[in-house]
Amino acid sequence: MLQDTLMNLAKAVANAAAMLVLKAKNVAQVAEDTIMQNRVIAAATQCALSTSQLVACTKVVSPTISSPVCQEQLVEAGKLVDRSVETCVKACRSANSDGELLKQVAAAAGVVSQALSDLLQHVRHYASCGEPIGRYDQATDTIMNVTENIFTSMGDAGEMVRQARVLAQATSDLVNAMRSDAEAEVDVDNSKKLLAAAKLLADATARMVEAAKGAAAYPENEDQQQRLREAAEGLRVATNAAAQNAIKKKLVNRLEIAAKQAAAAATQTIAAAQNAAASNKNTASHQQLLHSWKAVTDSIPLLVQGMRSSQAQPEELGPQLALIMASQSFLQRGSKMVASAKSAVPTVADQAAAMQLGQCAKNLATCLAELRTAMQKAHEACGPLEIDSALKTVQTLKSELQDAKRSVIDGQLKPLPGETLEKCAQDLGSTSKAVGSSMAQLLTCAAQGNEHYTGVAARETAQALRTLAQAARGVAASTMEPQAAAAMLDSAQYVMEGSAMLIHEAHQALVHPGDAESQQRLAQVAKAVSHSLNNCVNCLPGQKDVDMALRSIGETSKKLLVECLPPCSKTFQEAQTDLNHTAAELNHSAGEVVHSSRGTSSQLAAASGKFSQDFDEFLDAGIEMAGHTQSKDDQIQVIGNLKNISMASSKLLLAAKSLSVDPSAANAKNLLAVAARAVTESINQLITLCTQQAAGQKECDNALRELEAVRGLLGNPNEPVNELSYFDCIESVMENSKVLGESMAGISQHCKTGDVLAFGESVSLASKALCGLTEAAAQASYLVAVSDPNSHSGHEGLVDPIQFARAHQAIQTACQNLVDPASSPSQVLSAATIVAKHTSALCNACRLASSKTSNPVARRQFVQSAKEVANTTANLVKTIKVNSPTDQNALDNDFSEDNRNRCRVATAPLLEAVENLSTFANNPEFASIPAQISNEGSVAQEPIVRSARSMLDSSTYLIETARSLVLNPKDPPTWSILAGHSRTVSDSIKSLITSIRDKAPGQRECDYSIDNINKCIRDIEQASLAAVGQTLPCRDDISMEALQEQLTSSVQEIGHLIDPVSTAARGEAAQLGHKVTQLAGYFDPLIVASVGLASKLQDHQQQMTILDQTKTLSESALQMLYAAKEGGGNPKASHTHDAISEAAQLMKEAVDDIMVTLNEAASEVGMVGGMVESIAESIGRLDEGTPPEPEGSFVDYQTTMVKFSKAIAITAQEMMTKSVTCPEELGGLASQVTVDYAQLAHQGRLAAATAEPEEVAFQIKTRVQELGHGCIYLVQKAGALQLSPTDSFSKRELIECARAVTEKVSLVLSALQAGNKGTQACITAASAVSGIIADLDTTIMFASAGTLNPENEESFADHRESILKTAKTLVEDTKLLVAGAASTQEKLAQAAHSSAKTITQLTEVVKLGATSMGSDEPETQVVLINAVRDVAKALAELIGATKCAAGKAADDPSMYQLKSAAKVMVTNVTSLLKTVKAVEDEATRGTRALEATIEFIKQELTVFQSKDIPDKSASPEEFIRNTKGITVATAKAVAAGNSTQQEDVIATANLSRKAVSDMLTTCKQAAHHPEVGEDLRRKALQYGTECTTEYINLLEQVLQVVQRPMPEQKQELAMHSKHVAACVTELVQTAEAMKGSDCVDPEDPTVIAETELLGAAASIEAAAKKLEQLKPRAKPKVTSAPLNLFPPTQTQTQLSTINQPGRRSGM
Repeated sequence: MLQDTLMNLAKAVANAAAMLVLKAKNVAQVAEDTIMQNRVIAAATQCALSTSQLVACTKVVSPTISSPVCQEQLVEAGKLVDRSVETCVKACRSANSDGELLKQVAAAAGVVSQALSDLLQHVRHYASCGEPIGRYDQATDTIMNVTENIFTSMGDAGEMVRQARVLAQATSDLVNAMRSDAEAEVDVDNSKKLLAAAKLLADATARMVEAAKGAAAYPENEDQQQRLREAAEGLRVATNAAAQNAIKKKLVNRLEIAAKQAAAAATQTIAAAQNAAASNKNTASHQQLLHSWKAVTDSIPLLVQGMRSSQAQPEELGPQLALIMASQSFLQRGSKMVASAKSAVPTVADQAAAMQLGQCAKNLATCLAELRTAMQKAHEACGPLEIDSALKTVQTLKSELQDAKRSVIDGQLKPLPGETLEKCAQDLGSTSKAVGSSMAQLLTCAAQGNEHYTGVAARETAQALRTLAQAARGVAASTMEPQAAAAMLDSAQYVMEGSAMLIHEAHQALVHPGDAESQQRLAQVAKAVSHSLNNCVNCLPGQKDVDMALRSIGETSKKLLVECLPPCSKTFQEAQTDLNHTAAELNHSAGEVVHSSRGTSSQLAAASGKFSQDFDEFLDAGIEMAGHTQSKDDQIQVIGNLKNISMASSKLLLAAKSLSVDPSAANAKNLLAVAARAVTESINQLITLCTQQAAGQKECDNALRELEAVRGLLGNPNEPVNELSYFDCIESVMENSKVLGESMAGISQHCKTGDVLAFGESVSLASKALCGLTEAAAQASYLVAVSDPNSHSGHEGLVDPIQFARAHQAIQTACQNLVDPASSPSQVLSAATIVAKHTSALCNACRLASSKTSNPVARRQFVQSAKEVANTTANLVKTIKVNSPTDQNALDNDFSEDNRNRCRVATAPLLEAVENLSTFANNPEFASIPAQISNEGSVAQEPIVRSARSMLDSSTYLIETARSLVLNPKDPPTWSILAGHSRTVSDSIKSLITSIRDKAPGQRECDYSIDNINKCIRDIEQASLAAVGQTLPCRDDISMEALQEQLTSSVQEIGHLIDPVSTAARGEAAQLGHKVTQLAGYFDPLIVASVGLASKLQDHQQQMTILDQTKTLSESALQMLYAAKEGGGNPKASHTHDAISEAAQLMKEAVDDIMVTLNEAASEVGMVGGMVESIAESIGRLDEGTPPEPEGSFVDYQTTMVKFSKAIAITAQEMMTKSVTCPEELGGLASQVTVDYAQLAHQGRLAAATAEPEEVAFQIKTRVQELGHGCIYLVQKAGALQLSPTDSFSKRELIECARAVTEKVSLVLSALQAGNKGTQACITAASAVSGIIADLDTTIMFASAGTLNPENEESFADHRESILKTAKTLVEDTKLLVAGAASTQEKLAQAAHSSAKTITQLTEVVKLGATSMGSDEPETQVVLINAVRDVAKALAELIGATKCAAGKAADDPSMYQLKSAAKVMVTNVTSLLKTVKAVEDEATRGTRALEATIEFIKQELTVFQSKDIPDKSASPEEFIRNTKGITVATAKAVAAGNSTQQEDVIATANLSRKAVSDMLTTCKQAAHHPEVGEDLRRKALQYGTECTTEYINLLEQVLQVVQRPMPEQKQELAMHSKHVAACVTELVQTAEAMKGSDCVDPEDPTVIAETELLGAAASIEAAAKKLEQLKPRAKPKVTSAPLNLFPPTQTQTQLSTINQPGRRSGM
């Protein structure tokens, strides 16, 4: 269908072109000039040729048109036709001037262009929308697009209604089409279905039309708009249902196409990587690329299989979800491959291979971006059905296992190719943990009621269970015993059965969120599944034998529970000998268990059986020995030690079992080694207690056993032994070697003196020191091996599984010690300290993990787990510790059985919480990638391991020799042997210390890198000299564009490594060698590319710029390496950290400088590859799981995002203009889009991390990513147009892309508005209140002029009640506004909207009240309007404070500002109410006005004293001029005080308001002028405050005089006025000091006159504008010329006044 359409469109182009050729032929025939004639013929021939090429291209590529490459080929062929048509038309115009013929040619060319446009438009539509699916594809597309437009137009009711009309028409067409299909349908059932679907759609359309009518009738009502949005959403759902899931099919089809393209691009990239491998000089980058391409190679078949299954079964949900899951996995691996390929490009020597690898990596990155978008949209459509699909999958697995069991019974079950017993057993063991972790996540998601992530967890659980079922089948097929095979399959079936029930219960928990009974059932089912899972693992070969050994130990240990021991059957000497012998055998068997756990299952089975047998014999010997004890207490102690050995033995077998099941599990080997050492230590404790050997023999035997136990650490140190850093290892070796030296000297000395007790202590100390040395050596050897550049350093995950495993083990051990009856008080407190330490570490790890993860469910789970661990720990510590001096119920005060039981009860919830946390953290999603030690790394660690082994061997011989020598100190040959062993120990320790120091991680690599960069600097210096001398040879083997790309990629990779090198140098020694080697590896290609690029530049200045910036970068890197070498990765070397940070900063600046130069050069010539890559990286970064720690609030990020979004939209609009007028400037604009989008994406990550609810966060990320895709297309089109500025098709494409970008910017803005509906409402309300204040200022001006007259005969009493009622409503709104700051965005929006509405009403009723008083009392009118203006101003401040405080903590400073603003608001409303009541009382009007003014001035003073910097500055002249208003107002105030007339007092109050407010405003503006120094600024602010304070005192004195007019009160007025005058003088002097030499004299009469006239003109203009807006009055009381506000007499008076200051100054 599609191929036919393409061919028909191509043929239409060919037919139109043939007609054009005929018309051109007619022109050529009448052409008089032969040259022109030939030119027309050639152009027409080229037109025909290019058209035939287009048809041929269409025929070839149409079967594979889904490929972007094929689409691009077809578009390019179309562009060639377009250009040949233009050339033909131009040639015809040049050859002939016949208007008729040219008209025919132009018409034919227009037909070709239209046909061509139709063809290319069809290709582009297919590229963006995919193949038509179903009968109603076009209609559903229209409905989806229009509903999306309605969602984005929230706030613009007109646009929403317009889109609703389009939507109504589209749905009407769809309904009619469905009805006509139903009438034509033969099948009655299908006809009924179509009619029902059409009715559903028609009903939804009717609801949407009703909502649209409401929105049209009330465009300002947000509720009506919300109803329209909801109706549009309902219509969208109804369309999807009615059109037979056409939308879902379309999205899945898009995902299938994207998956196919991504798989093809990945295959090409792998081929390019294999081709480039031979010439890659950097081993680290090659290994990284090799590792990533292997991972992608493994995931490609899954992606292709998922795509094919989805295509084969388009109606089945399972294959679609499998494709989504395969896409997610492929995205993660593909992104890593893109990063590693880009890192490898600069280090590939073969230019062709490097270019191919770079291009393939870019193509893969683009395909991954498309796959990510398609996957997200398909997941939105299919996601709600994931739980059902997972349940169906698990039930299918159960059926498959039942079939496999029947095959076992029939003897027909055979292993699949590649399946072996050991492989399947390991797969089953490792998968069992993945199943447990995904189930833990499923429980968490269901408990939180998150449907999306519950579906994801259910799908992951089903996927893990599929692997488990396959492994279980493989084990059963490979097992020779049918009974064992059947047991394995049965246990796996039980797991499937329980899992199906668990998923079902999780679904029910989502249906009934918060239902306690449902949650309880869920927990019970989860425990049952966990039990089934353990049983399944226990069915593995070897595991049953270990279980039998464990049961045997348990049965044997019951002998220790009897109250009365059996009678002794042996003598004490025989019992002692027997105990020593069985102890040695048990210790040896423990070592065999450790060794066999790394081998086959049969070896582990044999070792476990032998260990169990030896344990039985040892326990019998121990009980026999206990019978020989002298007292009951000693017997209890012996039995207690035997119980400890039993427990340690069980732990050893469990650890061995765990390791054999999953050898790759984090810390499993170390946990096994610790368990083996615990067995040895517990044996030693028993031997020490029971045996009565010759002096010193026990200690020597114990030491030998301890050394044997730690020897295993040196076997293959490929895992960290502990948490010591390299420098901690050195310290540990030095400390322990010192202790060992002293102990060895003590052994020798005490042998000579015969002090056997001291000899025993020295042996014990030496043993401990040797164990410490061995541990430190093993850890150091591991770190040295990992730090080798050829080793793979691994990657840190969300959590450190080794830390969790260690903490879990330590907490378990400490809790056992807490409840052990043998524990002393100090041991109890020590155990409590250990618990507190490790639980604190776990809580911190959870906090960090929650801040890093982008999965909201995981974030909540980590936080909840941390709370549970912290609370249970606190409860346990409370049980242990004494709460008060009189508390006798705590464990550390009373070690009774009751208190121990209480403590045992308290440990249970803690252990359960830690267990749950460990299970959840075991999720593969959170895991780290462990380090892989290379052969070179193993060689590097060999000297350390060899020295440590030599130390252990010689120490063992030394202790054995000392053991015999202490019994016979007079034997000279033995002394000689002891001395020899002592020397060997000393030499081996010296060798160990030397080996560790010589192998310091990173030092050798730093030296190599420093030499390499020094060589690079010399090369660049030589190139610079050659460039200066104009002798730099030009490279002809490579293009300039390729060199620019090489240089750009090298600089980018260097920039990416700056922070890792800095971090490693400050505290990660093991990483230092890797990072500096990687860094240095990029400088050779950097220099080659830089010199090559400089050689091709014609401009000498550009040459020198590139070379100089490259040299600066190299020198800063050299400084960085010197600082890194000095730091060495030692976190304690803090004196080097500042130098490292400084060098890193210099390096970043050098990278930025050279990148700016390269980007400018690239944009000038239309090279946009780097920009596209940068945008794609920013898009990908939005989905990274570790967003940076947000430092601001959502509002902060929203504000920044709005700024960058609008900047992108403005640039896109400018690109539309420049595409026509100045195409060469498009490169710079494209570069600006790239920079702005990078900032937008960064802020978008932070905004999404702080947005609530989660849907808004998802919407923000999705919209920003979609904008990113639009920016990529825009930048690409800009580059294409730069390369061919006359290409009209490219111009059209660029304009369309720019429009698309503008639309997507509006989508981003709407998503941001949805994220803070409340703060957005605050912004709107603040804007409305600001307009109200401006309107009141104008009203005050009219009232002062005496022109505020009532339109009707009314009195103030008619409005008083309305004012009081509205003011009270405003107070209630204020309370809601303050509460809204701590509430939801919805409530905040309602409160802001309500307060803005109420202040509007209050303003109107107060204005009506003031107007009703008539212009006979202008001062009273001004007082009343001023009162409501104060309220409006306070409300504006309150709304601003609420916006800043929204979502903040209660102790945040913004909350205190909010409370302060609320108080001011209440004060001003109260003042308004008092003023309203006083208006009709002439005796108190003045007093009330003065009180209100004093309060107003105090509030203005508070604002003046705040640290907010004014938006604009004022000149000293303005400042001086406004101080005169204070002088006038002071005189007025004194006069009012003397007269005590109410009218004078009111006038004083009104004048004082304006005078003080103007003075404070200009004082602050002048003080913050850029040219004013700090000292003058401080003085101006100080004197402004003093002046205002004195003026307040003056007004308060006037108030007292008015209230109690006494002579002494009036006398004080003069004193206060003098204080004000003195302050004004100080202010004027300060203003004079602010003036510079170029300032005019403000006292100059001409200047004053000019300023006054300008001010008058401005006032007249403002009044005129206000008058234009006023409606004519019905019956005005006063008639006057409206514009003649300053009659001639008044103006003359003003001018005469202006001259007076000049006269005074001359006096």
